[in-house]
Amino acid sequence: MSDAFQQVTQTNQELFSVVEQLQNEILEREQIETALQQSEEQFRNQARHLEQTLIELRQAQMQLIQSEKMSGLGQLVAGVAHEINNPVNFIYGNLTYATEYVQQLLQLLEVYQQQYPHSTPALNAVLEQIDLEFVLADLPKTLASMRVGVERIRDIIKSLRIFSRLDEAEIKSVDIHDGIDSTLLILQSRLKANGSNPGIVVVKDYRQLPRVECYAGQLNQVFMNILTNAIDAIEEARNRKPMPKGQTDELLASQIADCLPATITIRTQAADGQIIIRISDNGLGMPEKVRKQLFEPFFTTKPIGQGTGLGMSISHQIIVEKHQGRLECYSTLGKGTEFVITIPTRLNPESGKS
Repeated sequence: MSDAFQQVTQTNQELFSVVEQLQNEILEREQIETALQQSEEQFRNQARHLEQTLIELRQAQMQLIQSEKMSGLGQLVAGVAHEINNPVNFIYGNLTYATEYVQQLLQLLEVYQQQYPHSTPALNAVLEQIDLEFVLADLPKTLASMRVGVERIRDIIKSLRIFSRLDEAEIKSVDIHDGIDSTLLILQSRLKANGSNPGIVVVKDYRQLPRVECYAGQLNQVFMNILTNAIDAIEEARNRKPMPKGQTDELLASQIADCLPATITIRTQAADGQIIIRISDNGLGMPEKVRKQLFEPFFTTKPIGQGTGLGMSISHQIIVEKHQGRLECYSTLGKGTEFVITIPTRLNPESGKS
């Protein structure tokens, strides 16, 4: 019995040893799995951190590009406006005196004609050569047209200064319509008819708006980006060739664009402490897939070298982050595109700070 008991005891000890070894192996494996899970979670956290860092770097790059672009454009526009302003003011100021002097000389000439009705042969020859009657009729008109031209230049300079906004505080209460009109003036060369280009009709439906507290220069840049895109869409519609069979949507868009007059419509209204600006065109429109990606950084449908893919992304950032507003895009292929800008009339001073 003692031998059997010893044998059973030895067997139990061996079993306990095996069980203990298995438990140690299981514990060790659990520890390894826990360590692997912790390492995997750590790698995921690092990946998320790197992804966030990449996003921040790309945003910083966009902001630097935007700041440099805005600074360069603003300085160029302001510099041109300043250089033109001084000589134009000189001409404008002297036109008043020139008009007065010409009127006095014409009055004197009229008195001479009354006092000395009989002229000499030499004087008659000169009078025939210069066509005095035409000069007397046309000279006041010439001065008037010169005044109109100079006033037009002064309006252009004013619009350039409004567009650049370099001489104003960063946040300022402004008339939104002035900003839109100044941007349209900058783009006038692409809007007006010229040769074979029939031009683009701009329809303004301006409602009464309060003054808006905003980053005026940056808001004007948003107008510039949206209006430029609208012009590009209309020009693309004009230049679009007929599509192959099977692409009925594209062909329909091209046919519609050819039939309708090229039009950009701008509507403004105030509602519930906000300003709503709608800018629409009757270009080709865009597919839903393109519309969803429109505000993504570096996304562009233009050929390489013709677009950076930053304009609409930066515009979205300016409206949403800087002005606590919304920038929305609605588009239907063949019916054009509409951008809707919604911003508050009063800007929180803390907005735009980072």
